[in-house]
Amino acid sequence: MTEKHDDFTMAYQDTCDQMVLLLVHGFPLDSAMWEFQLQDLADVARVIAPDLRGHGRSDSVPGPYSMKLFSDDIAGLLDYLNVSEPVVVCGLSMGGYIALDFYRRYPERVAGLILTATRAGADSEEGKAGRDKSIAAVEAEGTEPVIAGMLPKLMAPDSYEDDELVDFVKEIMEGTSVEGMIGALQAIRDRPDSTPTLGKIAVPTLIIHGENDQIIPIAEAEAMYRAIEEAEMVVVENAGHLPNLEQPDIFNDAVVDFLEELMEDDLDHHNGHHH
Repeated sequence: MTEKHDDFTMAYQDTCDQMVLLLVHGFPLDSAMWEFQLQDLADVARVIAPDLRGHGRSDSVPGPYSMKLFSDDIAGLLDYLNVSEPVVVCGLSMGGYIALDFYRRYPERVAGLILTATRAGADSEEGKAGRDKSIAAVEAEGTEPVIAGMLPKLMAPDSYEDDELVDFVKEIMEGTSVEGMIGALQAIRDRPDSTPTLGKIAVPTLIIHGENDQIIPIAEAEAMYRAIEEAEMVVVENAGHLPNLEQPDIFNDAVVDFLEELMEDDLDHHNGHHH
């Protein structure tokens, strides 16, 4: 790396050359859902996990939000952190919608994709009506009804018996602002169909899906796997919609393998090796 000064060019070395892994949380969660990844993956990557607008400790900004807005927020964060090299974007559920949108508009910033508990398709008319109903409920009664309705569906039945995990997830959801929840529901409702993007994805992609996902059927993950050229798929047993929390060891091992392959390919690429 070289840095330009007025009078000379200074060379320097920096050990912070790890690949950046950007973790994008789902709805209505925040970066705390990545606790086990922030702990365990820090030695293989520089892990950055934002709280999306209206979620966690980020400001609760009134909507409407859109996937484009979320993607631009993330691009702005990378600029702020001076991350110019391409990053691996890992998104769970709504975070996966954002990851696909981010790839569509910032392909040069993406080194790889990890699509977890997500789908490429847009909301059906029925799905959109459901979002509107949820928005009305949040406007009338706050975030509690949406949390109560979602919580049991987020995990595999076995995981749902783990009181500590259930309380942890509930607490995260309770931290989501009314504005954040309504804004995210609008963004999810109005998201574009990413199916046409899948065939254009030119970076290695890892699809991770819980075998017992009650929110997004595993068929959706299989469809993405078939449509993306450089895709691998890991099905996590005894996990639902939050495989990274329900089975963190399996999830993290899959991510580490993926990052190691990416870095090897990257080195080969730089060194002019050909397979």
